[in-house]
Amino acid sequence: MSQQALHSEWMRRAIAEARGALATGDVPVGAVLLDETGSVIASGRNERELLNDPTAHAEIVAMRAATAARRDWRLEGCTLVVTLEPCVMCAGAILAARLPVVVFGAWDEKAGASGSVYDVLRDRRLQHRVEVFAGVEEAECSALLTDFFADPARRP
Repeated sequence: MSQQALHSEWMRRAIAEARGALATGDVPVGAVLLDETGSVIASGRNERELLNDPTAHAEIVAMRAATAARRDWRLEGCTLVVTLEPCVMCAGAILAARLPVVVFGAWDEKAGASGSVYDVLRDRRLQHRVEVFAGVEEAECSALLTDFFADPARRP
């Protein structure tokens, strides 16, 4: 299977997580974390509304679950797949966890930190850099967010 096909397959799982966030009134962003073999070791979805926690972004939720399962804060060799471009907070956590690869769907033109507003993950001034694959299943990932924010009753 090609790398592009694998990224799409993994993104489908992240999209399913994003849809799950809708049930709690959270912004539909989902993430999956894969180990070195491509097996899913953790998943997460936005849970800010559910937990009243401003740090409960999908990426953070997935990383917390993965580090707990692995009993290691380092996620070297792993891949994070997320439906929305990581923000600055999540980019910082990705760097701290030493994640080498991030795959994302929709660009975040307001707060993205992986190439749109900022490019924290590939900043040469930092010790760790991340390989970024952007725009995977972008149309579907973007539509989830557009539909969510178009309905005033669903907005947090």
